[in-house]
Amino acid sequence: MRSIRMFVVAVLLIAAMTASSPAQDKAGVVPVAKTKFSPMDGLPACSALSVQRGDPSKGPAVILLKVAKGCTVPWHWHTAAESLMMVSGNGKLEMKDAAAAGVVPGDYVYLPGKHAHQFGCSTACTLFLVTDGAFDIHYIDKDGKEIPPAEALKAPAKKAAAPAAKKKG
Repeated sequence: MRSIRMFVVAVLLIAAMTASSPAQDKAGVVPVAKTKFSPMDGLPACSALSVQRGDPSKGPAVILLKVAKGCTVPWHWHTAAESLMMVSGNGKLEMKDAAAAGVVPGDYVYLPGKHAHQFGCSTACTLFLVTDGAFDIHYIDKDGKEIPPAEALKAPAKKAAAPAAKKKG
């Protein structure tokens, strides 16, 4: 009887692993020319992403991210740890209790879960983001208090233009 139960458990385990294996777990190449980028709710409109592997709403994932020149993802943290690998462009990473760091192609960044940071690009950037669990984003204010995405992502107030000089004559 015990061996039958173990056999049933083994069969169920194998079936569960097979059923949960997405097609993208098959070997292959994803040509960048065929990669489709789209915005994601909760991220700045100046960024777009393409999921390369996994389902970031459910667990670990590999994401190709494009960030426009001058775009910043304001102060935030994620529940899961994330790793970043800069592919192109120039960025700046600011982390809680650390000096700001420039990020250039080839640089690797590791951010533990719940580690406050912000990231911006001085030129258009492309980077890989690998998350160890489901992707979420929790924006914070200057005091570290969580704020809604709409508040974090609202456009900063523009400076008033200097008055035009009067022409003589």
